Amino acid sequence: MRTAGWRSLLIYGCAIALCQPLAACGSAENPSASTNDKVAAKAAPAIPADAPLVIAFGDSLYAGYQLGPKEGLAPQLQASLAEDGVIARVQNAGVSGDTTAAGRQRLTYVLDNAKAKPALVVLGLGGNDMLRGIGPDQTRINLDAMLAELQKRKIPVLLTGMMAAPNLGSDYAKKFNPIYPELASKYEASFYPFILDNVVTDKALMLGDNMHPNAKGVKVVAEGLAPLVEQALPGAG
Repeated sequence: MRTAGWRSLLIYGCAIALCQPLAACGSAENPSASTNDKVAAKAAPAIPADAPLVIAFGDSLYAGYQLGPKEGLAPQLQASLAEDGVIARVQNAGVSGDTTAAGRQRLTYVLDNAKAKPALVVLGLGGNDMLRGIGPDQTRINLDAMLAELQKRKIPVLLTGMMAAPNLGSDYAKKFNPIYPELASKYEASFYPFILDNVVTDKALMLGDNMHPNAKGVKVVAEGLAPLVEQALPGAG
């Protein structure tokens, strides 16, 4: 990862260490709300019925925590793709507060009830496991099971990474941090090492909790993910 990326990881780790007693990447009790950080609205292109389906499957960082309906990761990723001339339907399957265990339980339901077979699943869970001190072995087992299910269904994956908070200690970090690159390698998944790279270091891109991106921050995330998504879609060179 770039040096700036490692700096982002350290800063985010410190932030979540301070916020750990207060929140766990959002919760079901904290519904999304509109924010004053509005992204400039553009006319959205019509999405044809046969457009590739991308499912964004994660926690509050995917769900658009405290953001308006067009400000979360799914709509902004769809918009970023469209700006590059790539038309795809991006479905929001983020749930605030989800652990890897919760995600594992609902993955098959989401896939079975999708309107079409996904061309790609963008997968990002584990932050809440870390905040709650869940053993990294369990996080690995759950993510591995989800990746295995997607592989069985022949659905490509883009995995987004997370890191352990410093206050959990070096032993925890040594077990938790390698989960994402190792599983990405095992399943030959596309990999984005840190979901908030180039975002968490800029307060102008974060909500007041210093844990979640605001609408402008989500736009940066979406623009970072878009090239990897485009590579995985049908017709990519």
